[in-house]
Amino acid sequence: MLTHLAAALGVLGLLTVVPGPDMAVVTRRALLAGPGDALRTVGGIATGLLIWGVLTVAGLAAVLAASPAAYLAAKLLGAGYLVFLGAQALWHNRRAAPAPAGNAARATAGSPWRTGLVSNVLNPKIAVFYTGLLPTPAPPHLPAAWAMTLLVLLHTALTLAWLSSYVLLLSKAGPVLRQPRIRRALGRTTGVVLIGFGLVAATAVG
Repeated sequence: MLTHLAAALGVLGLLTVVPGPDMAVVTRRALLAGPGDALRTVGGIATGLLIWGVLTVAGLAAVLAASPAAYLAAKLLGAGYLVFLGAQALWHNRRAAPAPAGNAARATAGSPWRTGLVSNVLNPKIAVFYTGLLPTPAPPHLPAAWAMTLLVLLHTALTLAWLSSYVLLLSKAGPVLRQPRIRRALGRTTGVVLIGFGLVAATAVG
């Protein structure tokens, strides 16, 4: 039991720390509206993982992963949303435009929790991971549904811890990030990264 949990934690830990769209979305939010909104975005991402977990245990994620048409539709929606967020980040970090502050920044960026939720829910790769790879390290002594529930909760907890620590790191670098040139450069970089993730997601096979 402990051996399987250790193996599962290793797999989930690697999946969590590898930079991806979730980290880019959190970075965008932190730069635009501050660490508080970035943490709310992390909460939305965690909620998305829990939704995927429920769908997986219910067997619906397997249907999506096995249906080319449904998978393609979800993939294109998710890719389009990432491209939209990237274009929005580039627009907000135009050279001549001052960075919005306070409530203006939050209103411009929209709901942080919803941003994290939508970006995660529209990522069909999670369905593939949860139905394809995740059952491999699942503890064999537990019923399948309980084992998957445990692994999803572990993945959600790791994601919360990792992304929250990342937001804390960004907040520690606040004085540097508040410099207009640095903020604009990081904002544009984040925008390009989000668009890149979107394009990769849209053109990925499988």
